[in-house]
Amino acid sequence: MRETPVQLEPQLPIQPMLQPEPERGLQPLFPLSPVTQDPSEIQQQAQPQTEIQLPESPENQHQERPVWIKPLRLFLIFLGLSFCGILGIILGQYMKQSEQAGTVIPCLSQACHSASAHLSMSDDPFTQPCDYFLLTCRSDRFSPDIGARQRESNNKSASSAVQKAKGFYSSCLDTTSIESAGVEPFLTLIQKLGGWAVSGQWNQTDFNSTLSLLMRDYATFPFFNLYVGKNPNETARGMTKRYIQIDQPELLIPTEWNSMTHKSRVKTQTLRPFLASCETYLALLGASPSSSMTHVGPFISLSSELAVAAAPLQYRLTKGQLYQRMTIKDLQSKAPAIDWLRCLQAVFHPLPLTAEDHVLLHNLPYIVHMSPIIGKWLNKDELSNRGPLQTYMVLNLLHTLMPALDSRFSETAKNLSVALGTTEEVVPRWKHCVLETERGFDSVLTHLLSERPPHREVEEIIQNIFTSFKSKLHDLKWTDQKLFQVVMEKVQSLIPRLWTTKDISSKAEIDLLFSKVSVSTSFFSNYVQLLSLWQKRRSKLLSEQTEATDILSVTPFVLDNELLFPMGMFIPPLFHPTYPRAMNYGVIGFLIAKDILHLLLPNIYSQSETVHVVGECVWAHYLAVTESKASIGGALSLSTAQRQEVWVQYSALQIALQAYHQSLRNNPADTSISGFSHTRLFFSSFSQINCDSDAYQDLMPLEPSFLITVMCVKSDLCPTSLQCPNKTQQHLLQKC
Repeated sequence: MRETPVQLEPQLPIQPMLQPEPERGLQPLFPLSPVTQDPSEIQQQAQPQTEIQLPESPENQHQERPVWIKPLRLFLIFLGLSFCGILGIILGQYMKQSEQAGTVIPCLSQACHSASAHLSMSDDPFTQPCDYFLLTCRSDRFSPDIGARQRESNNKSASSAVQKAKGFYSSCLDTTSIESAGVEPFLTLIQKLGGWAVSGQWNQTDFNSTLSLLMRDYATFPFFNLYVGKNPNETARGMTKRYIQIDQPELLIPTEWNSMTHKSRVKTQTLRPFLASCETYLALLGASPSSSMTHVGPFISLSSELAVAAAPLQYRLTKGQLYQRMTIKDLQSKAPAIDWLRCLQAVFHPLPLTAEDHVLLHNLPYIVHMSPIIGKWLNKDELSNRGPLQTYMVLNLLHTLMPALDSRFSETAKNLSVALGTTEEVVPRWKHCVLETERGFDSVLTHLLSERPPHREVEEIIQNIFTSFKSKLHDLKWTDQKLFQVVMEKVQSLIPRLWTTKDISSKAEIDLLFSKVSVSTSFFSNYVQLLSLWQKRRSKLLSEQTEATDILSVTPFVLDNELLFPMGMFIPPLFHPTYPRAMNYGVIGFLIAKDILHLLLPNIYSQSETVHVVGECVWAHYLAVTESKASIGGALSLSTAQRQEVWVQYSALQIALQAYHQSLRNNPADTSISGFSHTRLFFSSFSQINCDSDAYQDLMPLEPSFLITVMCVKSDLCPTSLQCPNKTQQHLLQKC
C-alpha cells in the first residue's frame, strides 16, 4: 500500500510499521546486483561495477539504517540479558538418557540449568526423526508462553533504566489492560491537540501549530517525511556533515504508479476497502454513522490530491530528484503553506536552526505540489467547521499510535491488507513487544551486552569457523580457476575478529539518559514516551557528527581487511560462555558459518558444480523420506536459488561440526547436558534453531534440521540411526 521511504540514518521512520522488517540481511563481499532501497546505494548501482569488489563501509551497512531494522534475533539480547528470570534460556535439547557409553562432565552453570528447565519440553530429534524433521519451520521453539506466565524477578541491583525497559516490555505484553483501555487514551490525547470536528469538540487550532506538535512529540509527519543523513556526493569527497532530509510521506491511501503519465493514482478497486476501513476507524473513535462520510470524503479527496505527485524511488533517481540541496529560506519560498523553520525547530529543539541552514530534498516536485493543496483546503469556507486538515493529521496520528491501541484497530488494518492482497505474516505479540522495547531502549541493551564480554570463547569460535570455511573452499569444484584464485586471495587477506567498542555508556549515564522517562502500567502512555525518545535520538544524530558504534548488530561485515562480527551475535540463548562448546558450535557456529557463506559467496551456484550436486543430493534424501515426487508447492525440482540455499545451510552445518572437532582436538575437555555425547548435543542444539528469524527462509524448501538426517547417512557421526521405518528408498541414498 505504501512506498518505502528513503532510510538514511539510524533514527526512526516517521510512521512506525506494524510488522518487523526483514531479518539478518547481509551485504555480499562479491556482489553482482545488490538490492536496496537506500537512494545512495541505488546511485552506486547505476555505476559500472567490477565483477568482484569489497562491500561498502559499515557506516552505510549499519549506521545508515533505522535502529530497529535489525534481525529479529536481537530480541534474544533482551530475553537473555534482561529477562532471564522471565523467559529463561530456551535452547538446546534436554535428553533423558545417553545412548553412548562413556562419562561426560555435566554443565552446572546457571545458564545450563535455565536451559535444561525448558528444554525438556522440546521434541527429541533422535527418537522422532521422521515426524520431527519433516515439520515446517516453527516459531514456537522460543515460546513466549513460558516467560509470559512467569512474574518479573525483582533485581534490586539493576539500574533504573533497565527496570524501565522491563516495565515497558511488561506493559506491552499486558494485552488485557490494553483491551480494557480501549480508545479512551487516544481520544484524551486528541483533546490535548485541540480536539477535532469528528468528536464535536474542535478549537480550530492553527494548522502549523498542530503540525509542529505532531512532529515534535509524536513522530507523526502527515505531509512529508524527515530523516537525518549524509549527502553521498559529499561523502565520496570525504565530508561527513549530516543534513535534515525531507522526503514525500508514507501515504495512508493505497496508490499505484502510472508509468505512462508518470503520476501516482488511486485505483478504483482499492478505494472501496480503504473507504470501509476509514469508516470503521471513525466509528471506533465515536463518530456516528450519519456523520462519518462528511469527514471520510474530504480525507480521501485530500489524500488523493497529495498522492498525485508521489513517485517511486527509482523514478526519482532517474530524474535527479534525490539529495537536492537548498536553504530552509529557499524551501519556504517554494512551499509557503508550511512554516518550515518553525516546524524543523520544533523537531530538532534545542539545536539552533536558522533560515540559512541547508536541507536535502528527495522529491521537490511533490513538496511544491503539496503546498497549494494545503492552502486550498485551509481556505475552503464550506469545510471550515469540519477541519479536513485536522482530520487528516489525526488519522495519521492514529496510524502512528495503532500499535499501542486495542486489537480492533489492528484487525481493521489487517482486513484492509487482505482486501488489497498485501497480507503480511502475523507477528506474535511477544516478538512485537521485544522489537518495540528495542526501539526505545537500545542503549540499555547495549549497556547490558557490554557487561558480559566473553571475548576468549567468541574469538575461538570465530577463528575455528573461518578456518573450516577456508577448508570448504578447497573442496569445491570451481568452474573458473582464475576466479577461485581471486576469491581465495580476498578471503586469505581477511582477518576475522570480534567487533567491540569502549564507547559504552556506564550505568549512571544510562540512568541519567532515561531519568525523565516514567514507565507506568499503561502501554499507550509508555508508547507515547517511546516516540519522544525517537525524537531525541533524531536531534542527537544531527548534532553529533561522529559515528555511533552499533554493537547490537547481528550482521557481520567487512571493513578494510577485517571480517568483523558484532557482539550482538553472541548473546543467550544463541550463545553463552558457560554452555558446552557443542551447544555453542551447534547454534552460533552454524549461524556464523551461514553468514560467512552468504556474505562472501553470494553467487556460488554459478561458480561451482558442487553446489548443484549437493543441493540435488540433499533434496533426493528429502523426497525419499517423504515418498514424494513433488516439492513443496508442486515443483518437481528446486530452483537455482533453492539449490544454493540448501547447499549453504548444509555446508554451514558441516563447517560448524568440523570447527567443533578442531576445538576438541585443541582442548578435548567439554561439558554436556544430561550425559549426552558431544556430537549428539551438537546436533540436538542445532535442531532447535528457529528458522523464523532467517532472511533466507523463503528459499529453504525443507526443515533445516532435516539436514541432520543427511549428515548421519552412512556415517558414524550420529549416536543412533535416523532412518525412517518403511522408507525403502532411504538406505539406497549416498552421503552428500
